[in-house]
Amino acid sequence: MADHGMNDLRERPTSELLRQLSDQTTTLVRKEIELAKLELTDKGKKASKGAGMFGGAGMFGLYAVGALTAAIILALATVLPGWLAALIVTVVYAAIAGVLALRGKAQIKASTPPLPEQAVDTTKEDVRWVKTRAQAGRQEQP
Repeated sequence: MADHGMNDLRERPTSELLRQLSDQTTTLVRKEIELAKLELTDKGKKASKGAGMFGGAGMFGLYAVGALTAAIILALATVLPGWLAALIVTVVYAAIAGVLALRGKAQIKASTPPLPEQAVDTTKEDVRWVKTRAQAGRQEQP
């Protein structure tokens, strides 16, 4: 039977076979595009769920820091007045924030300007070298 199918194809004109090939290729490409769209849609849905979960984790992490802060204040309040315990925790948090801000500023300053400085410097050196060689070559010519 498979041989009969081959004979069928051999008997058809080339133009008809090319048209059939073109139609099948078009159909195949459409199906592949449709599959890619479905796959991307599915991945997009999963990514958005994951992003939402990260947001929720951040929110509950913030709540946890708030609860920890309250616990620290209450623990200190057993030996100090409540207002002083809260003030101490506030000052410690402010000091941590200040150190992080200064370190962040230093990191940003170290990353600017956003140019590849070493590459620029070596390129300038290369240009100077080429100019020097060109001038020396002109001076050697009679």
